[in-house]
Amino acid sequence: MPDPLSPAELRALDRAHVWHPYGPMPGRQEPLVVESASGVRLRLAEPAHGRRELVDGMSSWWSAVHGYNHPVLNEAARGQLDRMSHVMFGGLTHEPAVRLATRLVEITPEPLRHVFLADSGSVSVEVAVKMCLQYWRSAGRPAKQRLLTWRGGYHGDTWQPMSVCDPEGGMHELWSGSLPRQVFADAPPDGFDAEPDDAYARHLRELVAAHADELAAVIVEPVVQGAGGMRFHSPAYLRVLREACDANDVLLVFDEIATGFGRTGQLFAAGHAGVSPDVMCVGKALTGGYLTLAATLCTSRVAEGISSGDVPVLAHGPTFMGNPLAAAVACASVDLLLGQDWELEVKRIGTGLREGLAKAAGLPGVRDVRVLGAIGVVQLDHDVDMEAATRAAVREGVWLRPFRDLVYTMPPYVTGDDDVARICRAVCAAAKEG
Repeated sequence: MPDPLSPAELRALDRAHVWHPYGPMPGRQEPLVVESASGVRLRLAEPAHGRRELVDGMSSWWSAVHGYNHPVLNEAARGQLDRMSHVMFGGLTHEPAVRLATRLVEITPEPLRHVFLADSGSVSVEVAVKMCLQYWRSAGRPAKQRLLTWRGGYHGDTWQPMSVCDPEGGMHELWSGSLPRQVFADAPPDGFDAEPDDAYARHLRELVAAHADELAAVIVEPVVQGAGGMRFHSPAYLRVLREACDANDVLLVFDEIATGFGRTGQLFAAGHAGVSPDVMCVGKALTGGYLTLAATLCTSRVAEGISSGDVPVLAHGPTFMGNPLAAAVACASVDLLLGQDWELEVKRIGTGLREGLAKAAGLPGVRDVRVLGAIGVVQLDHDVDMEAATRAAVREGVWLRPFRDLVYTMPPYVTGDDDVARICRAVCAAAKEG
């Protein structure tokens, strides 16, 4: 083992060589150096603004729902390492992947029956789009190759997912002239509990019908639009889309990468609407934040349609597809989640977020405060000063990662009441100073 690097050496090398997400090269802000993590706490290599430990209010971008260094997940990883960490999935199979696929079929909405294991959430969306395009090609309708979505969405950073992110003001506006041109409905009206807007429902129905001959699929994030703006909408619009897709022979895709595994208070956000898609993407919390893994599930109709075409295979196969190590940890993570009263924990965290974030409503510059499941959002009337907001949160002993006009939190489900209250104080402080 090489000698450990000092925090100063790490930062210097990081600045020289490491490109961080959505950042310039070299970086303009010095990242905090994390040396370890346990439970809901990140331990820093050196104090920052008087803090050596930070409560993680982000679940490492919504994935570490069980917290860090969890003994059950650690044991799953160690046990699988002793057997094999990886083997190619072409022509071979293994128990962790088979168990995971079976488990996902058991817990996701009927009639999703078939599972394609992918490397990341964005890749799972690529696979979903490819499934839909190839389904219609196999059916002799190759003109059905466009996608419909609504504005305000985010589906990942690779090519097809970028094309269905919001083209105006979104993170991928830079590429709007190069990406495939998709069909965009207006953003869904705000409010999970809001009375459905008949005019908007009509807008969705008419748009799907008008483009039915060229639409392969409608793709949306159900109930919560994540990185596109942390907006909540009525589940009723998912039912409208399901009916419109059925009436016009269009496939329906739900991107549950951020919302899956309990985050909204239902195991999958589609459960709020009582409908099922033809294709569903899951990721993020799938492995409890341990390893990158995602999955694209589809119905037998989709799978059989592809497999009966002129090219009877889904032409996709990542090198690390079905990675045994990731699949074993994912199985353990899903079982860990479902083996406890996760609904009660998510509800408890939501109650704490409502109580703690209510104070933010009266702060200058705050436009809205909203909570759903274990998601808390404070929206400002201006873009966040990232440096000032982060500094304010760290002083409170919390790690947050605001973006655009939002200071938000998605805590691990194991976060205790005192730490939820601490996170709320940090969100308020960040909103006030950011």
